[in-house]
Amino acid sequence: MNNYKVIKTKQVDKDLKKHFKSGHKASIKRIEQIFIELTKHPYSGVGNPKALKYDLSGYWSREINEKDRLIYRVDDEIITVSVVSAMGHYDDK
Repeated sequence: MNNYKVIKTKQVDKDLKKHFKSGHKASIKRIEQIFIELTKHPYSGVGNPKALKYDLSGYWSREINEKDRLIYRVDDEIITVSVVSAMGHYDDK
């Protein structure tokens, strides 16, 4: 099985910088672990992966910490994971 390619938006890069700047070690460790897992199995692993519904149908969410979620979309045809958000909760969007 091929590894998935992970693509991040500019907003995700900004979100990740905020997380790393915060110095919250548990969140940073969780983010690093999630990104590793996204390349291998985007539908399972840490952070309680959850398929989103309604307006965000087709997207997935994983918990970074109590208030922040990593939001992403998987394209199995081109083996790509597109990460669109790493700050806040999907209910905030």
